[in-house]
Amino acid sequence: MVAKIWKKLLFAILIVACLFNIVNKLVHKASLEQELKSSAQYIQEKQLENGI
Repeated sequence: MVAKIWKKLLFAILIVACLFNIVNKLVHKASLEQELKSSAQYIQEKQLENGI
């Protein structure tokens, strides 16, 4: 009886943790524009270092 309660409790905690992780990733997701700008800046810096 106690094992069933613990199993349900831990399963509920697991579901809450997964949902929290998903929401956290969605909230802190970088925008596509920001990703493209940082990629372009990185490529330009590498080209300047290589003298191209």
